[in-house]
Amino acid sequence: MRAELRRALLQGRRRPRLQGAGSPTAIRGDGYEFVELREYVPGDDPRRIDWAATARAGALQTRVVLEEVGLTLAAIVDDSNSMRLGRSRSLLHAANEALQAWYSAAETEDRCIRVTSQRVYAPAGLQGARSALLCMNVGSDAPFSLRKALDTARCALRAGTALLVISDFLDGESSDVALWRRLAVRFDCTALIARDPWFEDFPPRGFLSIQDAESGRQRRVFIGVRERTEYLRAVKMREAELLQRLATAGWRTGVLHEADGARSLLNTFAIASAAR
Repeated sequence: MRAELRRALLQGRRRPRLQGAGSPTAIRGDGYEFVELREYVPGDDPRRIDWAATARAGALQTRVVLEEVGLTLAAIVDDSNSMRLGRSRSLLHAANEALQAWYSAAETEDRCIRVTSQRVYAPAGLQGARSALLCMNVGSDAPFSLRKALDTARCALRAGTALLVISDFLDGESSDVALWRRLAVRFDCTALIARDPWFEDFPPRGFLSIQDAESGRQRRVFIGVRERTEYLRAVKMREAELLQRLATAGWRTGVLHEADGARSLLNTFAIASAAR
């Protein structure tokens, strides 16, 4: 699994291409194998500007080269209250399984980074498995803000970083397609969208007291056949729309299933079970 996941990242497997600024199909870095020209974006190495191509195009053009140095694996994991829900176990449990699988791809020369809504944790002087272990055990911020974490990643991570975001994307402030696109131009972005625990079946019925997972507010509601049907329709529509919007913004997308977080990540890269 580890080797196949790393290979998939290096190949840019299942990463959508962006119109306009372009989208790399493999990890880019400080190597010497020329791949393509694309429009310059803030954060690119100025030494890679091709001035002859710039003169022809009338806009700054950057020479893209294949990565010859180690990967940088960064991750954001939403640990808000809504991610602590589940039917047999929490979505956060599955998210941590996916995170472990993500960092398992790190080889000796690779760096691992954990991004929270408050900081970037990059173990100084450590690489590979030792760096991955420390990033797995980074404590949570309270309260978690996906928008702040995405902004932190945009400002702090180097171009070409492989960024994994695991969230239910219920934070309305994080639904900024322009921000998603800016991140996808600069990084190799993968989103695992946590599936609603009641995606297939919503059994509650009758008069119930329900509590908002994030705010803690309670109210009494009636749930009948119509309400259950509408709930299931809404969660399916929301997931499909979110997957489509992220893919259009240049993100590789997948669904985090409560039962198996590691398998959810591998499915996102179309890695077969035999590779585990």
